[in-house]
Amino acid sequence: MTLIADRTVLFADLRGSTSLFETLGNAEATSVVTHCVNALARPVNDHGGHVVKTLGDGLMAVFAESGPAVQAAVVMHEVLEAIVQKGSERGASSGLRALRLQVGMARGEVVEMGGDCFGDAVNVAARLIDHAGDNETLVTVDVLRGLGLDMQARFRSLDRLALRGRAEPVSVHVLGRRRGGDAAVTQFGDVAIAGEPEGLRLTWSDLSRVFDSRQLPVVLGRSPQASFCVDDSRVSRSHARIDWYGGTFQLTDLSYNGTYVRFNDGEIVSLRRGSCTLHGSGTVGLGASPTDPGAASVRFEVVHFGETQPLGGPDTASGSRAAD
Repeated sequence: MTLIADRTVLFADLRGSTSLFETLGNAEATSVVTHCVNALARPVNDHGGHVVKTLGDGLMAVFAESGPAVQAAVVMHEVLEAIVQKGSERGASSGLRALRLQVGMARGEVVEMGGDCFGDAVNVAARLIDHAGDNETLVTVDVLRGLGLDMQARFRSLDRLALRGRAEPVSVHVLGRRRGGDAAVTQFGDVAIAGEPEGLRLTWSDLSRVFDSRQLPVVLGRSPQASFCVDDSRVSRSHARIDWYGGTFQLTDLSYNGTYVRFNDGEIVSLRRGSCTLHGSGTVGLGASPTDPGAASVRFEVVHFGETQPLGGPDTASGSRAAD
């Protein structure tokens, strides 16, 4: 039987399971990952959703309404947090401490057929996972509209993101993290920018662009749809994301190989699905440390617009080329 209806689609992806296989072996690691995915499925059922299928270390679910879907996502993060805390107990596998959860949600017309679901909302929700950092929940604006005002206030806008395989960018919002340790800054809603506005200059090869806060977020990656395209085989399609909130530029790693930041004072920060604040100037290594001569390295500089002007697009200033 085929059913066509508006649904909120949720994809959840469990990251960090590779270390479990390295430390526990295939059989035990498979058992642990299966246990974790089953634990994440329970909030779906508890909030009236339906798990369509499990995907190795993740799952896909659908909900009739957006409110219960977001509530389920909040509980899923709490469930994983409890599992990670168990990893700190004596005798527990240290690999549990590396587990992280990414959730993507979209709403729209869905075709339910043969025990599976199809449609644009399914594709968008799946693609949002590529842009989610550690323990982040990303939703489209259509999901946000179905929430109460109190829940809407917990989200902040990431503006419009270009998703792989989709011609038009999608308006995306991120759910505010509960724990201060999950991000360098936790401030939600509209950001008040005091004083002189700042911009961020990014340079790779002969590509140089300056972004102001209104043009963020910026996705750095190999994909031609990335806001700042770094065409290198060692770079993930969506490798890292730069946001503006709390009055600062925040860099979040989205890759499997990691992102490394070397500040001009020599300090090197290693990000594995984590975030850090960009200040002053330095180099971002995509997939390898900037100290590696073969690394794909992007120079960054926080600038004042009194010193330079942001570009309206990739072709508006000499010396720059389109990210394409």
